Formats: sequence, structure tokens, C-alpha cells
Amino acid sequence: MRNIAVFGVSGRMGQMLVREIDAHPKATLSAAVDRPGHGWIGQDLGQVMGVAARGLTVTDDIGAALAASDVIIDFTAPAATLALAERAADSGVGHVIGTTGFDDDDIAALAKIGAHGHIVRAGNMSLGVNLLVTLARQVAGALGEDYDIEIIEAHHRHKVDAPSGTALMLGEAVAEGRGVVLADMADRARDGITGARRDGAIGFHAIRGGDFIGEHDVVFAGPGERVTLRHVASDRALFARGALRAALWLEGREPGEYSMLDVLGLSAG
Repeated sequence: MRNIAVFGVSGRMGQMLVREIDAHPKATLSAAVDRPGHGWIGQDLGQVMGVAARGLTVTDDIGAALAASDVIIDFTAPAATLALAERAADSGVGHVIGTTGFDDDDIAALAKIGAHGHIVRAGNMSLGVNLLVTLARQVAGALGEDYDIEIIEAHHRHKVDAPSGTALMLGEAVAEGRGVVLADMADRARDGITGARRDGAIGFHAIRGGDFIGEHDVVFAGPGERVTLRHVASDRALFARGALRAALWLEGREPGEYSMLDVLGLSAG
């Protein structure tokens, strides 16, 4: 039985994680954590979720949550995740990170923490998306630069970062497949008279509106044909199930920063 704390418990993903943990025979919810000042702090988790009282109070006490837990699952915000990662690593507590919106410095900092911590970080926790990442890498390597690559993603109107973490995962995969650095080849904005498409560019396009859960297309447009790889999420619970799978997988692992490809046995390494 793994003791698992959920950070950002009041959010949609946080509440789904609570339900998935409750339903799993090898997991128990050890702490429910939210940011200081949130209206749920000090309240019974069951009652604020609209179900029966469960005797677990929502807290903002990070130290107590870490002390009670083997692993934490975190879908919050970059600054909060970075601060939490250091504390979790120092406490010997595993850290599953579903937060997105990190910049390059944040990613470098998490990699450094991973040297002595136990982290699983992914822009998307679903099995299907991680299969898509693997396929995108393979197709990019097979087709070569005669095929232009465009990554198109769609999310709900409340999403705050663009491109999505998943789109960036896909961008890294196709760049790796081609043997290039994504930062050198990414084209994230086109407006006005842009001129012809740059050879080898990896284009990104973000759609925001309505209640899209998450849709991602990787388009390889070549002479006389197009190949499109596509993933559509129809149930947010799949992300919670993936995060829980990662939390259970971390048991007994060596220190490091892992990905969902590692968890699912899809990593090239």
C-alpha cells in the first residue's frame, strides 16, 4: 500500500486523483493539499467535494503532507512545483509532476533535483499520448526533411500555457527523430508577411476554446502526400490514472528524473 498525497486537490485533476486513489487497492490518500488561503483549507475533504465526510482535512502544511506520504502527485503551477520538488527530494518522497508551463531554466532545475530525488515528470500522463510520442519520433526519422512537420493542439478556453506540454513533448520527439535541437527549429508564431516556410522548421499551433479536453495532431506534409498522427482525449480521468500509475511505479526506483515513457516501458533507453 502506497501513501499518496495530492497537491492542488481542489482542481479538476486533483479531485479526479482523489477518486482514482480511493478506487485503487494498492493506494491510500495520505494528504490533501492546496495553496494557503484557499477556501478548502481546514475543511473536510469529502464535504468540500460534495460527498460524505471522510475525516481528512485539506491542509496547506507541506511538511506534514510529506511526512505522511511515500509519494506526492502534483498538478499545480511551475513556481509551486519547483519549490515542492526540492522539499520532496530532501524528504525522500517521490514526486509525480503533471504541471506544465515550465521554461528552460525550470526544466534544468528539475533535472538537477532529480539527481537526488525521485521524479516522474510528463506533459501528458496518458498511455495513448506517450505511444504517439514514440511513433512521432520514429516517423520523423523515417521521412526526413522532405516532409514539413506541424504540431496542432486544442485545449479548453481556461488553459493558461501554449503550446501545451504535450505539444512540446511531441516537438522534442520529432526533433530527436531528426537529430536536431527543438529550440533551434521551433516556429511558434506566424503573422503577417512571414516569407516562405523555413526548411526543417517544426511548427506549433494552439487552439483555445470551449471544453476541449485535449487534441493533438502531428502532421508530416511531404510532396504528394501527408501523414497525420492524432490523439484525442475524451475523458480527463485518463490523466489521473496515468499519474497514479507513475506514483506506484516509483517504488524502489533509483534516484532520477523519469518520464511516462519510462513508466510505460517505452523509453528508448
